[in-house]
Amino acid sequence: MISVVIVSGCTANTSTTGNTSINTASTPNGIVYVGSWDHNVYALNAATGTKIWSYTTGDIVLSSPTVSHGIVYVGSQDHNVYALNANTGAKIWSYATGNKVYSSPTVANAIIYIGSADHNVYALNANTGAKIWSYATGGIVWSSPTVSNGTVYVGSFDHNVYALNAITGARVWNYTTGDIVYSSPTVANGIAYVGSDDHNVYALNALTGTQVWNYTTGDIVFSSPTVANGIVYIGGGVHNYNVVNNYNVSALNAATGTKIWSYTTGSFVASSPTVANGIVYIGSADHNVYALSAANGTKVWNYTTGDKVNSSPTISNGIVYVGSVDHNVYAFNATTATKVWSYNTGDGVNSSPTVANGIA
Repeated sequence: MISVVIVSGCTANTSTTGNTSINTASTPNGIVYVGSWDHNVYALNAATGTKIWSYTTGDIVLSSPTVSHGIVYVGSQDHNVYALNANTGAKIWSYATGNKVYSSPTVANAIIYIGSADHNVYALNANTGAKIWSYATGGIVWSSPTVSNGTVYVGSFDHNVYALNAITGARVWNYTTGDIVYSSPTVANGIAYVGSDDHNVYALNALTGTQVWNYTTGDIVFSSPTVANGIVYIGGGVHNYNVVNNYNVSALNAATGTKIWSYTTGSFVASSPTVANGIVYIGSADHNVYALSAANGTKVWNYTTGDKVNSSPTISNGIVYVGSVDHNVYAFNATTATKVWSYNTGDGVNSSPTVANGIA
């Protein structure tokens, strides 16, 4: 669903939750920030899972929190983007968009970039929440923006991938796929990688938007790509569709799009991969979190939760943090899959965790 960044320190990209959690996790002495369908954003002790604070929004929190300089940024289906004190949960500011916010915030150069179901991509002042610019696409923006070299990359339900000037919001280019783009772009080595509901993964020239290659999967691509060591890792499948033919996690050559390996799970894969220490961590709607060899796709282990795992895992200091639709946020050993703790939010957790310390 949403790309995940492995973070240590104060800044992290988190994923979504909603009564399903996906959020930010912290290192020892750190805090796991996560949203839930129960309308709350949670701050949990990363070592023990003990709740430090919660903040109640007006609706489901599918957005994944991002933490920067002691502030937690997150969207809610109550139409708002929130900035919360990372240590206390006190609201610093909120900004009302015109519709639900599924997108997860990205922070770059003291600016918050985020999409909304009102069809817009927003750039907000990170300190005050004041709007700097907005760009209107032709559809819902569920995709989470990626910022690279002064350009914002994001997908839209209008079938397009957009590249926007990060300072002005002016369109640099757009590339039209054959269907909705839920997937969040990943930029590496001058290439923007993104999935589409037209069953393809695309590699686009980051400067011009020209297609470099495409790889056709068996179905809709909801997952966001992760690029590591010249390989693109991505999940196959969708969020809420009755027919799904692609239950795979795939590894593609980043330069050519040639498939290196694929691993078949028991259901669709909306989760986005996280790669650490030669292992690919990813969730599946078959209720499992998988650890796969990054080199050949061999299963190292799987951990079974009580429901779908649409959340994207976060890895920090040898601990995997992830949410499940079974209402829980989990922390377990990245090598052995031994559970360290779980926290029940009271509703589903569909978000992806981020790791950050509360104090900047």
